[in-house]
Amino acid sequence: MDLYGPLFRHLLLPGWENLIRRRPTLARLHYLERTQWCSADELFAIQAGALRRLLRHAYAHVPFYRARFDAAGAGPGDVRGLEDLAELPLLSREQAQAAGDARRSTAPPYADIAKATSGTMGRPLAFHYDRSSDHWRQAVKLRGYRWAGYRLGEPTLHYWGALYWPPPAPGRRIQIAADRFFKRERYLDCTERGPAQLERAAHAIRRQRPHVILCYAQAGADLARTIVERGLRNWGTIPVLCGAERLLEADRKLLQQAFGPALYETYGCREVMLIGSECEAHDGLHVAVENLVVEVLVREKGGLRPARPGEVGEVVLTDLHNYGMPFIRYANGDLAVAGKSERCLCGRALPRLAAIEGRVTETLTNAQGGRVSGLIFNVIFAGELAEKVRQFQVVQHRDGAVTLRLVPSGHFDDAARAHIVRNCERHLSGVPVRTEVVPEIPLGASGKRQVVVVERG
Repeated sequence: MDLYGPLFRHLLLPGWENLIRRRPTLARLHYLERTQWCSADELFAIQAGALRRLLRHAYAHVPFYRARFDAAGAGPGDVRGLEDLAELPLLSREQAQAAGDARRSTAPPYADIAKATSGTMGRPLAFHYDRSSDHWRQAVKLRGYRWAGYRLGEPTLHYWGALYWPPPAPGRRIQIAADRFFKRERYLDCTERGPAQLERAAHAIRRQRPHVILCYAQAGADLARTIVERGLRNWGTIPVLCGAERLLEADRKLLQQAFGPALYETYGCREVMLIGSECEAHDGLHVAVENLVVEVLVREKGGLRPARPGEVGEVVLTDLHNYGMPFIRYANGDLAVAGKSERCLCGRALPRLAAIEGRVTETLTNAQGGRVSGLIFNVIFAGELAEKVRQFQVVQHRDGAVTLRLVPSGHFDDAARAHIVRNCERHLSGVPVRTEVVPEIPLGASGKRQVVVVERG
């Protein structure tokens, strides 16, 4: 019987967080564990109150937002709840980059934690947030991960991208190592995924027998493929939490073959951390409305409207507790499917996203100049083709032509190739499509594999 996990959670961790560091993270977590069972009306009342407080602070102490609100003719008093947010303008990534430190608050709490996005889609966005926001972020993460069986103090394997760049100072490295040791968290860098590295990761699982695995979605799929193809699995079900990348149908099947049926998807971004988490009902990703406002918006007739259930739209975020450098109606560049409005079978009334579908910038152009969503490739490579193509990448070049880079499985043949090309040409009218069989799709510096690439300029 493992006694360390309960000892850590009930004695060591509270002593460290509450008495030594005097951080309210665990109090926030206990609060979130109560509110997840509130009614929808209660949850939206909590969210609306937090939103009004944020907007009052931003208008009074962040000149950037005061100027934006005044230009829109809307003050904080005009926004009583989510339905009134349309009065305020969206904040694009480019606007956030251009504003820089002008988005900082001139009054406490000050933004003293610095981060940056991975820059997968271009120039990274540097941003900051305050300590109170960090406590909320950590609590939201712990609640969402708990739905998958994650417990602090129990052995976990994190198959993740490089987390620290530039590398931290020696003293900070010691702190990080000690924190992981006491939490029993093992981190393996997934940015190099050659045969030797994947086999080492598989053997690490065999030795450690983690209670939960957290991974980049496609990195986890690469690892699962190695485990399945080489017959390395000698364990029962290990819950897997996937994030950072789209979870494709073929990836899902591989992960369940390698680790069992307990597969959970998460969705987040560096700017606000965890946004949505899958629960035991596996019917969408619950949004942490106590910490965020998440809008899914459709551009239509020169305007914006909320997406209907099952409809794809752009993700727009408002971080309710980052007063130091607010993100208010921030369009982070992601696409999601709006979820169902009724209460989940798990009993939680937290609203849901049905699925995460990729990036706004993953939009191609046909020969007539029409825009074609990169989401079509989720459909093209589903079903039987998911068994025949191990990985794929779609590149639209500056001249409009498309190259499909394919990493085949043992079932790939000329008929499958012809079927792929026909389907692509049907959706990309008049665009030349060629295929290129490759041994591997290269990873970006962040350890992520970009599925759709549209060359610009």
